[in-house]
Amino acid sequence: METLVFLFSFSALGVLYAMNTTPEFQEPYVILETGVAVLVIVFLFYYLITRGNPPKDFLFFVFAEFCFTCVIDLTSALEYDGIISGFMDFYQKTGEPYLGTSYAIMMCYWDGIAHFILYLMMISRITDRRAYRTLGLFWAGSLCANMSVFITGIVAGKYGSEVRPAFWLNFLFLLMPVLGAVTLFTRPKDRPLIGGYNAQHVQTMKLIWRPLDLILVVLLLAAMAFTVLRGLVALDSPLEACSVYLSQYEPYLKDPVGYPKVMMLHLFFYGLPLLGAFVYGLLKPGCTWMSDWTTFFAGAMIQCQWSHIGGSLHSRTTTPFRIPNDAFWTVLGANLLYAAVPVLVAMRVHSNPYFFLKIAPFPGQTGLPNSEEKDTKYKEK
Repeated sequence: METLVFLFSFSALGVLYAMNTTPEFQEPYVILETGVAVLVIVFLFYYLITRGNPPKDFLFFVFAEFCFTCVIDLTSALEYDGIISGFMDFYQKTGEPYLGTSYAIMMCYWDGIAHFILYLMMISRITDRRAYRTLGLFWAGSLCANMSVFITGIVAGKYGSEVRPAFWLNFLFLLMPVLGAVTLFTRPKDRPLIGGYNAQHVQTMKLIWRPLDLILVVLLLAAMAFTVLRGLVALDSPLEACSVYLSQYEPYLKDPVGYPKVMMLHLFFYGLPLLGAFVYGLLKPGCTWMSDWTTFFAGAMIQCQWSHIGGSLHSRTTTPFRIPNDAFWTVLGANLLYAAVPVLVAMRVHSNPYFFLKIAPFPGQTGLPNSEEKDTKYKEK
């Protein structure tokens, strides 16, 4: 099935070409109506071809539908970068002109490549009746961050006065990952939540005897400080440290397109509490929520940092807002490390989860009766 979805998704090129060569399809409201009609047709296509063996998971249709739009996003990015032409001229003028900003171009590359691969992988797992919860949470975090920054940046930045009807289609791509995240968070985990002797042994160890966790705690605290600094810059703090950082390191934070500022505020108000929670989770044993939230936030962070780093380096960013040459490697290194920290935490949680499991009472301990202990030890939520 994933092969069929992959091949059918490229029919989006035919739709774009037809609209680009037919003036009647290039009016703002016609673009919106055509977009809705195409999305409905794509959904009906997948619904009809799967009637004989319908998928057990409704998110199959979301992933298949979004594969189609991934091709559109990739086409948009390639055309803005001058690699291809003849598909998106009309959309650049009367559809969504802000897609030509450096941040949006990098966002479209991420959607057209990274999300496309994730969708195909998850469709394959759904078809084979295999679990995909971890992949799904990573995707949900990535697309939620993607669309929340994108939509807010449009209305808060310099393109706020150029909102066209096609803008409203973006809310579908914000609603679906939110719905997907709620669905996946409430599903049973793929792994047990109750640990035995190994978990009990690991959880008795102090942080000093867990060097990897100690390093991750230090990195998380550094990431929190970095988040606060850039959040204060986005809030126009008069602190000297903020002024120095803005002028000498990342002037891109004040790009009038609005996306960098919105992203910093997202990370300040939503990312900072999560980073603090992860520090707590590495200190306090038995935090079973760590596996889900580290995965979700890793997806969000890596998407944001991809678009932010790429946007600051892209040729469409005007010279005054690019990284100064004498601070280039410092800023690039700091941003890459900042993106890597949540990913490293998520990898640590999933590779050795004993510290994050609940401990089942053993025979001789107060708690459940022996017969229930044996069942609980292997219980999966």
